[in-house]
Amino acid sequence: MKRRLEDKVAIVVGAGTRGEEVGNGKAAAIQFAREGAKVLCVDCDEAAADATRDVIRSEGGQAETCIADIVNAKDCQVAVEMCLKHFRKLDVLHNNVGVGEGKEIVDATEEDWNKAFDINVKGMFLMCKYAIPKMIDGGGGSIINISSIASVRPMSGVTYSTTKGAVNTLTIYIARRYARYNIRANALMLGYMDTPLVRPVWQDERIREINLNQVPLRRFGSPWEGATVAAFLASDEASYVTGVVIPVDGGLILRI
Repeated sequence: MKRRLEDKVAIVVGAGTRGEEVGNGKAAAIQFAREGAKVLCVDCDEAAADATRDVIRSEGGQAETCIADIVNAKDCQVAVEMCLKHFRKLDVLHNNVGVGEGKEIVDATEEDWNKAFDINVKGMFLMCKYAIPKMIDGGGGSIINISSIASVRPMSGVTYSTTKGAVNTLTIYIARRYARYNIRANALMLGYMDTPLVRPVWQDERIREINLNQVPLRRFGSPWEGATVAAFLASDEASYVTGVVIPVDGGLILRI
């Protein structure tokens, strides 16, 4: 495997997956390590974070864990400080945490709205807030935020679509404001990815077929397919790529 991230240090937020299966964050953490990065696996679930760390170490990579609730500013600050303590620098921040529900605006509650913005937007804001100064000190870095096709096509509930739109805007803001410090920021708009979080929805064969028929490539994406694009954006191969919101969706954006 090409080691595009040799000598780089990455924080992956949402690096754990409950159980032995692989979700988007876990795939990214493992992929980064396979390409040479040292990885701090951040998650609110200690066992899930440790499981990702153990996979990386079993393959000869370097990884540590940090247990954090990203809606808490202190936890985000500690995560960044722990990265510097373990690895002495920070080159890559991959923000992967997100929640979603399918409620229409007339059915969503104020609690639903606040929870979604706390987790999907505030968490990314806080991680970037504390990571960016360390990246500036180190001469630059790459920030990769996970968004969704729902940010530009209202295919989900009001809170999910709206918060993912905010993620896109936050990413573009960071790219414009901090390019002068050699900090790049890009977002991945994921389509239908075959993850443990989404898979139960597709147990309903009708919903599965409706979703599948919307994808021109006629299949759901693998977490590894998102992870490899994230690794590219984290690498020096993408040194002239910033402020881009990239669909990773099998062509879904073309159909809906």
